[in-house]
Amino acid sequence: MAKEGADMTEETEYMIEQNVAKEAHNVESSGTGEAKEMRAVILSGFGGLNKLRVTKKTMPELQEGEVKIRVKACGLNFLDLMVRQGTIDNPPKPPIVPGFECSGIVESVGENTMGLEIGDRVMAFVNYNAWAEVVCTPVDFVYKMPDEMTFAEAAAFSLTFVAAYMMLFEVANLREGMSVLVHSAGGGVGQAVAQLCSTVPNVTVIGIASCSKHAAIRDSVTHLLDRNVDYMQEIKKISPEGVDIVLDCLCGENTGKGLSLLRPLGTYILYGASNMVTGETKSFFSFAKSWWQVEKVNPIKLYEENKVIAGFSLLNLLFKHGKCSLVKSVMDKLLCLYDQKKIKPVVDSLWALEEVKEAMQRIHDRGNIGKLILDVEKTPTPLMAGDSTETSEAGEEEEEPEGDNDSKERMPFIH
Repeated sequence: MAKEGADMTEETEYMIEQNVAKEAHNVESSGTGEAKEMRAVILSGFGGLNKLRVTKKTMPELQEGEVKIRVKACGLNFLDLMVRQGTIDNPPKPPIVPGFECSGIVESVGENTMGLEIGDRVMAFVNYNAWAEVVCTPVDFVYKMPDEMTFAEAAAFSLTFVAAYMMLFEVANLREGMSVLVHSAGGGVGQAVAQLCSTVPNVTVIGIASCSKHAAIRDSVTHLLDRNVDYMQEIKKISPEGVDIVLDCLCGENTGKGLSLLRPLGTYILYGASNMVTGETKSFFSFAKSWWQVEKVNPIKLYEENKVIAGFSLLNLLFKHGKCSLVKSVMDKLLCLYDQKKIKPVVDSLWALEEVKEAMQRIHDRGNIGKLILDVEKTPTPLMAGDSTETSEAGEEEEEPEGDNDSKERMPFIH
């Protein structure tokens, strides 16, 4: 990936110089009734990979208190797979543009918007609509990027590190000498957890991941276990008294196991339910199995054993509970750690918008180490380019059969 830091001053100046011309063009276009368009990933309905298309879509209109961002990179999370399948609670009605985080350059600011200027390099949370060339989002969800941070790193930073930090320090109160068990240690959040734990003296991190990832992530944790073995017995050998913190993004049978591994005053935090995703489309059987395997929590037992059970959803905290100021304070602390070179986002691979199906398949296969990034300016490989027909916003083209992508070679830019 090309270095971006050296080009930032020139690019920022260019953005500022071109803004007057862009605004004049916008006025002229609106006067003639023309609507400016952009490329975006559209989810035309809930289901498999064939529900995703790159299409032309009208650019969003800037509202008061918002920032318009020319997107450079977008983060791709396991939650996006669940959105595609329709397994989340109260999903918006398709067609929608998926995605919750991005990075880019401020193109314009709305009225009563303070703290940001045209040309600023930023990362942002978005309540859907992130996988597009242009997004508009409230200024409270936008943060300036450090000069040394690339756009890909910024898109891999916001959700993973804020979630990891808040679970460790705001919910579980991580302190010196404690022990942490983290599932999916090779993922974006798992790697963020490992790095943040290293900023506290004498913290033991027990990571669980597929064997194929062990060589790449072994140095990031204290102990590394195979997800396909009886990890409970292994953990009891390492720490007979149990662990202080369990971070679970799987749910299902792992909930009961996690609670049983807690030592007194320990905290179990559920922040995902990836066990509900098995096939390409929503599975009622997987959902029912995961629900059935969750051990029913007895409050009296928690009281007797001095254990804490908690849930954490960063997006709900932002978009439903209005905790923007709290998240901003966390982001400020994280950026200080980044400037001190104590943390750094792990980018697994870069994908063009047109390669979103292949990128999602890589996450589904649990093949990533760190974060997958959609690079808006990346040119897709010819094989993948033919797979993303530009359609109407509603995605009314003839759909491919489920699983058609399985025979295609995947050729991302791997770090």
